Amino acid sequence: MYNLLKGKKGIIFGALDENSIAWKTAERVHEEGGTFVLTNAPVALRMGKINDLATACNTEVVPADATSMEDLQNLFDIATEKYGKLDFILHSIGMSINVRKKKDYTDLNHEWMKKTMDISAMSFHRVMQTAFKMDAMNEGASILALTYIAGQRTFPGYGEMAEAKSMLESFARSFGYYYGVNKKVRVN
Repeated sequence: MYNLLKGKKGIIFGALDENSIAWKTAERVHEEGGTFVLTNAPVALRMGKINDLATACNTEVVPADATSMEDLQNLFDIATEKYGKLDFILHSIGMSINVRKKKDYTDLNHEWMKKTMDISAMSFHRVMQTAFKMDAMNEGASILALTYIAGQRTFPGYGEMAEAKSMLESFARSFGYYYGVNKKVRVN
């Protein structure tokens, strides 16, 4: 440990269990001295072990459905009340019912696809929009979303998640421009 994140404050979305990238990131941020609020959708909270992570990292879990502007507003209200302006956000959210149900790409359920786009990509825009409107980020802060190479290449079996990752990356570039110019915040 080098205390690289001592004094840094943020929100980590998407830690479900010890196999998730967000979980491992939260552990490492804690080890390096950072503080954060953990969040996940209420349904995911019932399936995972996020409360164990919160205990280990001496933090709290704030349930928030990232497809709900009301939930996100509440989450950011709680986080900024606790920490003031934030230094980082990790968006580690993704879900596809089509992939879970092993639907062939040539036979996707489009209602499920809309849900995939909403949860896996549009939620990133909602998170940034909420933080932007609240002026919740410190100058020099970072907002990070996890993506996958399938956003640029074809991976059979990954379903519409490839399109969701492409959209997520586009939101990072587009919102990143506005965040960079107006607030000096990096988006990756």
